[in-house]
Formats: sequence, C-alpha cells, structure tokens
Amino acid sequence: MRLSTRIALAVGATVPILVLATGWLLLRLVAADLHDQQDTHLRQSAAAVAKDARGLLRASAADRSAAVEQARERRLFTSALDVGVRLTGPGGTFMGGPQPEQGVSLPASAPVPVTLRADGDSWRVLSTRVSGGRPGVRGTLWLFAPDTSADTQLRLVRRRVVSVALLAAPLSGLLAGAVAGRASRPLRRLRDSASGLDPRTSTARLDHTPARIAEVDDLAHTLQTVLSRYDEQAARTGEALATARSFASAAAHELRTPLMSMQTNLEILTGHPGLPAPDRDEVLEDLRREHARLLGLLVMLRELGRGDLVEADAFGPVDLADVVEASVREQRRRHPLARIVGDCPPGLRVYGWEPGLRTVLDNLVINALVHGGCTDGRPAHIGVTVRASGDHALLFVDDQGPGIAPERRGEVFGRFERRPDSPGSGLGLTLVAQQIDLHRGRIRVLDAPGGTGTRIEVVLPLMDGGAGTEATLPLQRNWMITTARALPQEFHKEDS
Repeated sequence: MRLSTRIALAVGATVPILVLATGWLLLRLVAADLHDQQDTHLRQSAAAVAKDARGLLRASAADRSAAVEQARERRLFTSALDVGVRLTGPGGTFMGGPQPEQGVSLPASAPVPVTLRADGDSWRVLSTRVSGGRPGVRGTLWLFAPDTSADTQLRLVRRRVVSVALLAAPLSGLLAGAVAGRASRPLRRLRDSASGLDPRTSTARLDHTPARIAEVDDLAHTLQTVLSRYDEQAARTGEALATARSFASAAAHELRTPLMSMQTNLEILTGHPGLPAPDRDEVLEDLRREHARLLGLLVMLRELGRGDLVEADAFGPVDLADVVEASVREQRRRHPLARIVGDCPPGLRVYGWEPGLRTVLDNLVINALVHGGCTDGRPAHIGVTVRASGDHALLFVDDQGPGIAPERRGEVFGRFERRPDSPGSGLGLTLVAQQIDLHRGRIRVLDAPGGTGTRIEVVLPLMDGGAGTEATLPLQRNWMITTARALPQEFHKEDS
C-alpha cells in the first residue's frame, strides 16, 4: 500500500472521530448554556411571583371569601407568565401553568434548579420557601419550566454533528491523499534515482538535490553513506584478495629456495648414511638455519598481511613508554648476552595501533642485534631512546655495527632486500616502514652519534600536539604487493 493511501485512510478515520468528540463537547456546552438560561428565567420568575405567593398564603390562612382567594390565585398565575407554579401551604395546594402531574414525586427541596423527568417529559424545577408574614403561615413555592426546547435544540446540534462527521470522512481522506501524494513526490524521485543504481556493474552513485524535507534529505544522505561504505568495503575486499594472492605468490617464490636447500640436505643424509660426523653436523646445521629462515619468513609475511588489513577502529591512545619497556624486556630475555638500553619518559602518547608499534620496536631492535653488533667481537650494544620534539615523538634505535652505506639506505625498506649473508627474511624493515606509514610517521637511516654504527630515526605525531588524534589510514595499502618507495636518507609514504 502506498504511503499516500495510508495517510488518506488514517486521516479519513481520524477526522470523524475528532468531529464526534468535538461535537460531544459542544453538546455538553450547549446543554449547559440552555440550562443556565432556563435557570435564570426560573429565578427571575420566582422573585416576581414571591409577593403574590405570600398574599395567597395570607388569604388562605385568614379564611377570606372564595372570591378574594381566587383573585389572589389568578394574580399569582398571571405574574408567572410561561412557567408552571405550584404553591403548597397550610390551606392546600394551588397549581397553575405547565407542570408535571400532581402525583409525580418532587424533590424534597430544590433551591438550585434541577432536572426532573416524568412520563417521558423533562422539566427544570426550582423551589423556594415563602412566609405569609404571620406565625404558622408558611409554604413552598415550586416553579416548573419545560425542558422540551432545550432537548429540541440539542437534537438539532447532534444531527448536525453526525452529518458533519459523515461528510468529513471521505472529504478529509481525499484531501489528505492529494496532499500526501504531492508531499511524497520527492520521496518517489529519490526512489527512482536509487532504483537504477547497481554498485556491482556501475560506478554511478546517488546524486540527490536537497528537497528541503528533512526526512527525504536524511534518507538520501543515509543511502549515500551506505553506498560509500559499500564502495569502501568492496575496495577493502579487493585489497584483501590482492593481498592474499600476493602472499601466496611471495610465499611460493621465497619459500622455494629454503625448501629446495632443505630437500638437498635431506637427500644427502638419506643417500649417505655413513657420512662422516663433521660433514653430517654441517648438513644438520644448514637444515636448522634454513628451517629457522623458513619460519621467520612465514611470520613476516603474516604480519605484513595483517598490517595491510588493519582497520581504523583498531587504533587508540598508546603510551610509547609502555611499548618501549615491553619490547626491551622481551629482547633482553631472548638475547641475554646483548646490552639493550631503553630510555623513554612516561606520558608520550600517540594515537596508534599498539601491536603495530610493538612490531616496529621489535624489528628495529632485532635488526640492530643481527646487523649492528660490535666488529671487535664484544656483545652488541643497542640503545632505544624516545624524546618529544614539538608535536612529534622522536624514536632512535642506535647500534655499534659497521653501518649502512648512504647509497643503500633508501633500499633497505624494500621487500626481500637483505645482505647475502643475512639470516633474516628481508621483510623486517619493510614491516617497520609499513607500520610507520599506517601511523602517518616518517623513518630514515642516519649515522650513529658516535660515528660508528647506524641510527634509525622514527618520527610519530603526538596526541597532545593536536596531530594524530584520530586514525587516518592511507587509502591504498598494498605492502604485500609493492615494495616501499624509498627516498635518500628518508622514507615517508604519502597519501595514495
């Protein structure tokens, strides 16, 4: 059923009810007004005939001649005009004018006009005490006014109210249908515009001109928001599929070498059961290294894909001191011979993804441990320092290794970029660059302050500085598909 039809039916059913309710109230008010008029007339009549009623009581009590009493009685009834009069006293009851039969029971008293119904007729009744001026000469004066005129007027009003209600039902329904049809025209235009959209086959989206009708404009805005979210989710789904394909391709390509090496070593062990112990130990050590590299590669690929698929609602306030402390403590446990020092004042908060920031710290420290050890054989010395600089936090990871040549500093963030003798997967710094990009930060490779070794500098926006107070992820995240874009001495991926 159309909306305009529903509105027409609702109005057509409601208006008669309102008319009848208003008519009922009108009847009550008209009845009250008519009774007030009758009551006022009864009181005026009572005041006018009171003197004649007292004279009739005195004449009746004094046993005057019948002619005098009849004259007094005619005078009383004449002064009453169009109301009925009944006077009861010691000498009897005198009746005249329209009134109920004498056998009808009257109220004990009616100082205020009341309604009396008798034999299908309705009367307004008023009583008042009358004194004849001498002791024992007292009576009650009753006045009666027919209520037929009020009933007639009320019946007339009632018929008119019912007629108006019956006439209002179809007319109000038709008028409401016409008005609702015209009012819902913007809604129908919006329906026609939205019905032709198919996000699966067309890039066209809802183009709505404000109709200045709040509900229609809100609905159009909601539809545009839904379609926008559909586009975002479709894009994210496409990115996820591309990431999955890239993961499978990268895993197949990079795992082939260690798997083939492991297969060769296993064939040597199987085909030469009498292999000398030194050669056998060398083959087993090679197997162990390839196995460790294989596991590391799988972990790095998984983390890289995880960073590509993270959503903005995973971000929140993160205290860098907690991240640095947890990372340094974990690496000290894993590398007890290395000296790892962390220095970060509390209260430096960024708006970020805590697992991603922890990945940055872990991989930078591990990279420094693997490639930044002392060249003279002493245990590695790694320093992790965080300082505030204006609206940003500066994170430094320093080692005492041989350093990185300036011409190669922009290449270390590429996928699978590693030294020939590196035991790593070549994805550690790529993973770091990915997380820095997600957090709208910057990273670059520098010389260590002492002149020996490498310093990795990371710049992240602080929450207190007004920047980084909400998650603004890059529109395109494809680190599983493409490599990091590197600049000399610095890496900072711009918005896609």
